[in-house]
Amino acid sequence: MGPLATALIAIVGLALTIGAFGYVYRDATRLDIGHPLFWATVTAGTIAVGFYLFLFVDAAPMTGVILTANTGPVLYTFEREVATEDDEPPEPGQLPHRK
Repeated sequence: MGPLATALIAIVGLALTIGAFGYVYRDATRLDIGHPLFWATVTAGTIAVGFYLFLFVDAAPMTGVILTANTGPVLYTFEREVATEDDEPPEPGQLPHRK
């Protein structure tokens, strides 16, 4: 990979990392999920590590890079689902109501 492609991927990675941090922090604060700074940091951190592995570690397998980058967003999504689910069980024969 040439230096121009590496620089472009690094810029995109930085933009996505900052964007993910801002989105998760705003979303967690809006939904009153505990520790929004923690969740924003975990989400953005794993994305940043994934881009770092892709750019600078030649021996890193692509599946490992993808799994690393996706870990934070997946964990936050699970936390968001648990924090926003309704405590009332659905009525028999009905689908659960989403907020």
